[in-house]
Amino acid sequence: MSNSQAYLRTRVMSASPVELRLMLFDGAIRFLTQGVEGLERGDHEAAYEGHSKCQAIVVELLNTLEPKHAPDLCDKLSGLYTFMYLKLVESQTQRDPAIGREVLELLEYERETWRQLMEKLAAEGMELNVPVANDAVIGVDAVDMAMKTSEAAAASSSMGGATPGPARRIAPRGYGAAPGDSSLSFSA
Repeated sequence: MSNSQAYLRTRVMSASPVELRLMLFDGAIRFLTQGVEGLERGDHEAAYEGHSKCQAIVVELLNTLEPKHAPDLCDKLSGLYTFMYLKLVESQTQRDPAIGREVLELLEYERETWRQLMEKLAAEGMELNVPVANDAVIGVDAVDMAMKTSEAAAASSSMGGATPGPARRIAPRGYGAAPGDSSLSFSA
């Protein structure tokens, strides 16, 4: 194992569930960007690989929802992640990069929302208690996915790979928790 792989492994293994979720969003965005660019170039192998990895991350995001802690929020997120997954399949089967870009916008919005929540809570000296499946820390699958995402990011950046631009603030209609929603728990 190289030094960079060891560093990435340590980073993932020591990350909190909140940080792991952010890493999953980063990986989904990175892989889908590669998939969409592959479609645009006519590189079907790159398109398949990028879309498939993004689909796996979206499934992991869906599987880590725990409705008993925040049923309304989880219903909305479940619907959003299911929509994203179906659109990823559609983008890939129809070889339409425009459909993939729609999902990319949603992922960027989700990532930016999560990042802002993390920053706000840190500024207020609070910690986000992320409910995860079976009251456990995010599972081994999520850790493995985050590791693969981090390794791919390192490989991409060492090869001069492009990184996604700043997130656009586009919310899907009827999506998101209302201000003051207390479905997530916070502790000082």
